[in-house]
Amino acid sequence: MRFLPVNFNTIMVELNGLSETLALLNSLNMAPILGVDEIIPAARTLLIRFRQATISSQQLVTEISRRDLLEYAHRAGKQIEIPVHYNGEDLATVAELLGISVSDVIHQHTENEYTVAFTGFAPGFAYMVSEALPWNIPRRKTPRTRIPAGAVALAGEFSSVYPQASPGGWQIIGITTECMWDLSRLSPALLQPGYRVNFRDAGQLRTTVSLPKASLKNPVFVSETSCHLEILSVGLQTLFQDLGRIGQSGLGISESGAMDKSALRSANRIVGNVSDQACLEIVQGGFKATAHGQVLIAITGAPCPIEINTPEGETLYVNTYQPIDLNDGDKILLGTPAAGMRSYLAVRGGFVVPAILSSHSFDMLSNIGPSPLNVRDKLAIRETSPCAAVSFSETPAFAMPNKNDVVILDVILGPRTDWFTQQALDLLSEQIWQVTPQSNRIGLRLNGEYPLSRIKQQELPSEGTCTGAIQIPASGQPVLFLADHPLTGGYPVIASVADYHLDLAGQIPINAKVRFNPISSFHEI
Repeated sequence: MRFLPVNFNTIMVELNGLSETLALLNSLNMAPILGVDEIIPAARTLLIRFRQATISSQQLVTEISRRDLLEYAHRAGKQIEIPVHYNGEDLATVAELLGISVSDVIHQHTENEYTVAFTGFAPGFAYMVSEALPWNIPRRKTPRTRIPAGAVALAGEFSSVYPQASPGGWQIIGITTECMWDLSRLSPALLQPGYRVNFRDAGQLRTTVSLPKASLKNPVFVSETSCHLEILSVGLQTLFQDLGRIGQSGLGISESGAMDKSALRSANRIVGNVSDQACLEIVQGGFKATAHGQVLIAITGAPCPIEINTPEGETLYVNTYQPIDLNDGDKILLGTPAAGMRSYLAVRGGFVVPAILSSHSFDMLSNIGPSPLNVRDKLAIRETSPCAAVSFSETPAFAMPNKNDVVILDVILGPRTDWFTQQALDLLSEQIWQVTPQSNRIGLRLNGEYPLSRIKQQELPSEGTCTGAIQIPASGQPVLFLADHPLTGGYPVIASVADYHLDLAGQIPINAKVRFNPISSFHEI
């Protein structure tokens, strides 16, 4: 085993192949280590997140090193059969690439058992490999703009089934009517790491079947009760967010949650809520709403002008980080922040909004969670105990960055720092990187004068990523993963932003500049 640093509370274990990876995963699942919160498996690695207050990284390494992988090597996971209609548009191309007939492709695909190595890309998307089948299928040179749900596809050593319609460059060999992802099931993902999969030839179909796209959104709760907020404008984007959904990596879902969790907690404390209640995350102001009934709110995060228009025609101006009492009929308007990107609005009692997989957060990559808000939505508010104490001492956790700032982010080198040249490591910390308009909740896309070059040019098998990971694609221009990042990635991660700077990273506006400050040298644990 090789142990690589990722962040203060995350390490990566690199193994020799899938069989060892699954054996260690089985070992850690069947004999858990106290303090381990989440394990993200991939083809040759496990990304392990742990609680520092319970176990140190060195103690974790010592405990994992003692595991006997042979003891768990032959423990088989649940077996799933998937019927396939082998009529894919790329079936003949795959046969040509392999130098065999179409019937041989079908025969080999159905006769060999697959194992789910890991999940990612989309909820329910499982990367399956067969140790007995040495296929390595190149992706299409030009990705399709839409691959239908249920498409059975190949890429590299992997086989998978698209759980929902999406773009993609995999080679399509067939279609299945099995539903890979269904929120109405107790376990929404049909396939999870360690499961064994057999494909069965279900005969031909005259036409390609496209399963209806499953709705992964839940509508915002609409109410005509006496106490609610009626939305008049949502600005660029307004979402429900809380602290995110931890522990769902087996379903292919990352944590998500508020981009500035310190601001969300402060907003809740100001109105007397528990600190993890769902709030509204408002991007760059422009939000307007009418209060129906008496409502106590707070607005934190990016400082913005806040205007209240009363039914009597008065205009009041209030500040962030303080309780704001709205009477029936009052309209509240949020202007554009002078710094930062995201403001958070909490209401006393909390919003009535459904939880999806243990969280009220909307994940824009996986499209899971309560829907983004729209004009005319009515957001019901829960009653609260009159004894719930409000906080008058909340302040911002840091100075909000503006577009003229150079924001310094501390980073921990690893896990793939040794894939890059010394010049690239120097550029990482010495060069100024600009935040491009292509940035969003998934990540900050950065641009620098000089791209980062690699020593190792081979493809990296997909492996788990964490919030704050700085991934370097072929262009050499970094992508800093944020709350809604993909669970796994296929480009090397040179470093990760330190946990204590993640909220700051989530507030960096477009066109601002970033400089990375490595706080440790790279070395194996």
